[in-house]
Amino acid sequence: MHDTPTIDRRTLLGGIATAAAVAASPARGTEANAITAASAGELAEAIRSRRYSAVEVVEAHLARIAAVNPRLNAVVQVTAESARREAAAADAALARGEAPKPLHGVPVTIKDTLETAGVVCTGGTLGRAGFVPKADATAVARLRAAGAIVLGKTNVPELAGALETDNLVYGRTNNPYDLARTPGGSSGGEAAIVAAGGSPLGLGTDAGGSIRVPAHYCGLAALKPTSGRIPRTGQFPRPMGARNSVFHVSLIARRVDDLALALPVVAGPDFSDYTIVDMPLRDPRAVVLRGLKLACFDDDGASAPTPEIAAAIRSAARAFAEAGLAVEERRLPDADKAAAIYYDMTPGDGGAGTRAFLRSIGTDRISPLFEQSLSSRAAPAMPDITAALAAFNRWDAFRNAQLAFLHGYDAVLSPVLPYVAPPHGTSFDPMLQRGAGYAQNHNLTGWPAVAVRVGTSHEGMPIGVQVAAHPWREDVALALGRHLKASFGGFSPPPL
Repeated sequence: MHDTPTIDRRTLLGGIATAAAVAASPARGTEANAITAASAGELAEAIRSRRYSAVEVVEAHLARIAAVNPRLNAVVQVTAESARREAAAADAALARGEAPKPLHGVPVTIKDTLETAGVVCTGGTLGRAGFVPKADATAVARLRAAGAIVLGKTNVPELAGALETDNLVYGRTNNPYDLARTPGGSSGGEAAIVAAGGSPLGLGTDAGGSIRVPAHYCGLAALKPTSGRIPRTGQFPRPMGARNSVFHVSLIARRVDDLALALPVVAGPDFSDYTIVDMPLRDPRAVVLRGLKLACFDDDGASAPTPEIAAAIRSAARAFAEAGLAVEERRLPDADKAAAIYYDMTPGDGGAGTRAFLRSIGTDRISPLFEQSLSSRAAPAMPDITAALAAFNRWDAFRNAQLAFLHGYDAVLSPVLPYVAPPHGTSFDPMLQRGAGYAQNHNLTGWPAVAVRVGTSHEGMPIGVQVAAHPWREDVALALGRHLKASFGGFSPPPL
């Protein structure tokens, strides 16, 4: 039994109309606003202490989705009925004296490339417009087992193939800070609804900046974990082949502490994704910042940042220095080559395999955005196997050089991208494509990276930075992210 078996927009909007009544009176509206402004950790504590019921929390978030989603088009399937049932069950469990779970009653949203049992999962492609998975993706199942309540699915570009969010199934998603701009991609729907207060915590993915770029564009905190930390089982399309390791299931929220709260829930082997390693997780609260050594750079040598983003990096570096870190201005080796190395591995067969795959699942029309992706990234085809091997050899050399550099530092500070959220339809501009190397760098290495808001551009758009740490040291990246949040205030709500 599923809540939204078709893509009928009237059904979608009707499923949340009832929730909008929660905010009808001023008193209830004020309380609802307090709930939707709270972090996932704060909500978990409030539900445990009975200050809020899970039902109140879910209703407040459904009402917020009803209020903002018509302007954003971020949530594309709303699971209102099941969310209400699960919230009532969560409250009943506490009333019986059962021990609360880590995310007991906390609402979450899920990117539409991660499968959800009984709820349509399209991956943004027409061939799956009515596809209903029978099982949850591993990370989704783990969130549910920890007590989280899924509110719905969020929009993506087709096959998660762009740094902006638009497709032929659901249409375009808008940035809550400026509706004429993109919230990014491919986790653009997640970023937009989390920033707008419709969800405190989102589950997304990151293969080339797909969680950190939307976080930067929408003023949020995001974690791309170490490659091999969180299973990709149930991700569509499932990561396979030579570029497998660039794909990461990832987390996005308004607060860095929520990333730290959710990471232990979703991490660890599931014995279905063979790449996942059973490595211990360390506590970010135990990290002592004083004495850590940080490399920082504001220009990767391929795409110069805006003056405001360069200034944001310098401000972040000063905040770390004032906390007792040893900060050195040093650029990662071959950082200027990151985007070229990333894109050099994508042509392969020129996109023929991707087109055949889409036909096999019933997609007879490809979105204009994904056509741009195929034409700019997959074509022309590699001339022979020698060219393919050379591209992957360059990747190996890049990873080795960067790891040797990191041996002298605990973390690296840099921009997420060298520009703020651009207007819709511009993400394949060659200049913007070159700028993607800042984010892609850490998909190529597989290092954990946290993005955090540290400023605002003259247009009123958020500015984020990223800190990347040693493999398996998410604790260091999260601790540095927490310090940035404390120093600069972190999330600031959009005027929506």
